[in-house]
Amino acid sequence: MRADLDATLAALADPGRRAIVQTLRRGPRRPSEVALALSITRPAMSRHLKVLRGAGLVEQQLLESDGRAKVLRLRPEPLRALRGWLEEVEGFWSEQLGAFKAHAEAVHRKGRW
Repeated sequence: MRADLDATLAALADPGRRAIVQTLRRGPRRPSEVALALSITRPAMSRHLKVLRGAGLVEQQLLESDGRAKVLRLRPEPLRALRGWLEEVEGFWSEQLGAFKAHAEAVHRKGRW
């Protein structure tokens, strides 16, 4: 699980890859359509896709209507795992801040401030 999360975070660390993910949120697209929409060169698009596929964020499939054309689509599983981890972290900090607030209020009531 940790390695998958690391791969997801590393892939999303690059603004170009985040832009690709954002574009694919609207639905499946051909790589050339994504590259054109984002003004990304073919070599750069290829490098970004390699990282995104390696992290499991994007998959390519052949179009049924044209066996040579590929379409990109997002895979939701890595993003769900990331969301789960972020919720765990947020929960931890919420607990810590709640405990600190309770402590500060108790100290304040005792007049130590």
